[in-house]
Amino acid sequence: MSLAKSNLYDLCLVFRTLRSIGYALTVKGKTIRLYLVDGTATGTLTAEIINWTGKVLVVPRSQLADAAKREEARRTGVYLLVGPDPDTTGQDAVYVGEGDSVATRLAHHDKDDSKDFWSRTVIVVSKDDNITKAHGRYLESRLIDMISKAGRARLMNSAAPVPPPLPESEIADMEGFLDQMRLVLPAIGFSFLHERPSVEAGPSELASSSPIFELNRVGASARAREIDGEFVVSVGSTARREGVESWTSYKGLREQLIEAGKLTPDDDPELFVFGQDVPFASPSAAASVIMARNANGRKEWRVAGTSTTFREWQNESGTGADS
Repeated sequence: MSLAKSNLYDLCLVFRTLRSIGYALTVKGKTIRLYLVDGTATGTLTAEIINWTGKVLVVPRSQLADAAKREEARRTGVYLLVGPDPDTTGQDAVYVGEGDSVATRLAHHDKDDSKDFWSRTVIVVSKDDNITKAHGRYLESRLIDMISKAGRARLMNSAAPVPPPLPESEIADMEGFLDQMRLVLPAIGFSFLHERPSVEAGPSELASSSPIFELNRVGASARAREIDGEFVVSVGSTARREGVESWTSYKGLREQLIEAGKLTPDDDPELFVFGQDVPFASPSAAASVIMARNANGRKEWRVAGTSTTFREWQNESGTGADS
């Protein structure tokens, strides 16, 4: 047997073996490596994706002095200052910046009283040190734009810089870099780059979504859809304004939505209206906010135009725990 035929035969055996164990050649999984630098979940950590040139360093503000000694912090890169929004309960505030030496910029910010909200730092650099000043400015501009459009956090930057001109190939590289950031940051607890999903978007526009669900109870009328693990209530949906005395679940969440202007008084004095698509952690959280009482959302929500409950749909579609 010739060498070429032998190699082809060996390759066929590999494919047959992979297929026999159910290996999907189109697998889209990613591996994220987390390293807890000081051995605690709340301390400094690094995050990397296999075959990505970037590296993420997350540092509590109280450990900036130690972080400044790390080689990554002295590189050119971008950073995000993150902390609780002082004006909106349950929402993050984020400031985006870039620098030739990230550690130097962070030391400057640490003396700035306007950054009092900041409690955690996200530093993103290149492992091969290939990010230039122009790249950093491009990433900074795009991150500000992405966070603003996502609407999940309060952006603390006073200005939105225009992206600097870059060659087409370098723009493609930086957009690929941002794609990896958008993947890794939510995995380590920072969701502000995750675009707010739209309930009424077509199926081709949604990566992972359910059918439309409806809830028409207690005078309220709402539409929602499960999208990428979040239960999203559609803009224009209504919620009962006055809650029952026995109501305890998610009452504080509704107060946060009202405070944030996402749930506002409707023309009907007995109702609130959703001013934008609002994601919830579960169907029950959404149902309780809308009905202003304790509610099991898996029974209350029904597939639009049918009597099929959310729970029944889950079991029939194979996505529920009982399926």
